Amino acid sequence: MAAVRRWALALARGAVPVGLGLLLWAVMGAGEQQRQEAVKALPEVSAELLAQRRRHNELIMAALREAAETDENVARRPVPWRK
Repeated sequence: MAAVRRWALALARGAVPVGLGLLLWAVMGAGEQQRQEAVKALPEVSAELLAQRRRHNELIMAALREAAETDENVARRPVPWRK
């Protein structure tokens, strides 16, 4: 009987953090969805601004890709540099 009690106690001690983590994950997931909807509803978010951000991210990714593919220290290039 003592072994069953120890097993049940160990199971409860392991289940509490998992249950708490799942609860927090569900709460954060709902909050993130509401935040994304609020961001989409902002008046300053326009198609033009999103296109500019997308282009900026593409340029950064191209620079990172080039830096990863070469042994040259691209940070030491004279500014402004272009391909």
